[in-house]
Amino acid sequence: MPTHIALIRGINVGTGKRVAMAQLRAALADRGFERIRTLLNSGNVVLESDAGPDAVADSVSDVLATELQVSAEVIVQSPDQVIAAMAADPFGSTADDGSKHFIGFPAQKPQPGRVGAITELRVDAVTAPDLARLIQDHLYLWCPNGISRARFALNWDKALGTPVTIRNWNTVTKLVHLAG
Repeated sequence: MPTHIALIRGINVGTGKRVAMAQLRAALADRGFERIRTLLNSGNVVLESDAGPDAVADSVSDVLATELQVSAEVIVQSPDQVIAAMAADPFGSTADDGSKHFIGFPAQKPQPGRVGAITELRVDAVTAPDLARLIQDHLYLWCPNGISRARFALNWDKALGTPVTIRNWNTVTKLVHLAG
């Protein structure tokens, strides 16, 4: 049975959209998902299902809305997609702190015109020490002083025209390990 990594956007951040991971796991099991594992308390779920990624995302989103009364975007990737995204990382030789190195997962492929209009994504952008690139449908951020102090104060969703959920390198690495 295929393994899926479900990235739930915006839950358990601050005081809003609180979801207990044990409740989420139980509700997902009731929907027929198998080998459900959560990472931390931040909306990272690894599970197995014969359904495709879009159906998994829709089902997880529905569980959140109907069972847990939380509305949230769910982006599903296969472990192979996440591993490929990690391999395509342009900042691997520079980023030396996984808590300040990020991968953004857009819900849909951003339109090239929108991407081209984002100054911060250009190779010659003046954002040092922070860096941002969009490669193969994934957003990469290196923020050596932390993401809250990054020089690009963009709303990535609005700029790219699609919801984006961002995870730090440490979390992504742990998700791949959980999925293995």
